[in-house]
Amino acid sequence: MLSLHSDRVEDVAVVECNGRIVRSDSAFALRDMVMSQKDARTIVLDLSGVSAVEGGGLGMLMFLERWAYDHDIRFKLFNPKRSVRERLELANSVPEFEIATPDEILALLGGAHMQSAA
Repeated sequence: MLSLHSDRVEDVAVVECNGRIVRSDSAFALRDMVMSQKDARTIVLDLSGVSAVEGGGLGMLMFLERWAYDHDIRFKLFNPKRSVRERLELANSVPEFEIATPDEILALLGGAHMQSAA
């Protein structure tokens, strides 16, 4: 089971994921949540609560990365657990996902907050 929650700070959308991205229903829920952020300039997929990603989930992550690229949206993964990171690396067809550092996320969110204050 996968639970999703999104937050926005100006043009940065953070999609928090908790659970497993292993079945088609969870992959499609993820797709719908991410694609609903189409007016964001950056989408951060927080994977810190994800315990597993399998075939359908990997395919959906590749699809979302390409969708974001096609819509001129930066797509970043954040804080995947070791098992999820290893699964991403083991999948030969998975492109190099951009994995954001904590400092990068703070800069993104802080920059968006500063823009809204100006």
